[in-house]
Amino acid sequence: MSEADAGVAPADPGEVASGSRAVSAEVEGDAAADYLERLLDIADLDGDIDMGVEGARTTVSIELPGPEEAAGTPAAADGGDLQRLVGPNGEVLEALQELTRLAVLRETGERSRLMLDIAGHRARRRAQLAELGRRTAEDVQRSGEPARLAPMTAFERKVVHDAAAAAGLVSESEGDEPQRRVVIRPR
Repeated sequence: MSEADAGVAPADPGEVASGSRAVSAEVEGDAAADYLERLLDIADLDGDIDMGVEGARTTVSIELPGPEEAAGTPAAADGGDLQRLVGPNGEVLEALQELTRLAVLRETGERSRLMLDIAGHRARRRAQLAELGRRTAEDVQRSGEPARLAPMTAFERKVVHDAAAAAGLVSESEGDEPQRRVVIRPR
């Protein structure tokens, strides 16, 4: 099946550089922002979209509007409306990230690894997981016994793997989705 048959528009040849990342972070971020703007409009939600690059990944975040834009919006104080886009345990956020990646693929013809954050959920979760990884690594160093953590998403496992590596320990993922988990072992 060709890209055209699959409903995927091929990338503009001027954007593809052989041997390098085919789509720039700016193009990827713009495609994601356009998709998310339409989504916010359809859902009648207010949010500011910010784009950036973290490592080799495009990052897109939806934050509460600034105070002058949010005046008179009751949910603005706690991000209540945007929290609906996060969902329980970030499940809606994960789904929206995948839909946004598909929208970028459709627009650019290239697979995206962009990371989406809404109302700071992923940033807060990253800090929590880094602390969990650090504490678990200390426990493993103290006891000499491996520790198996609860099932996590790929994003969450990566944060814990990084924390274990920073502590000089070995970690691996085991199991199948959605029950895939991190095991931290002593060296």
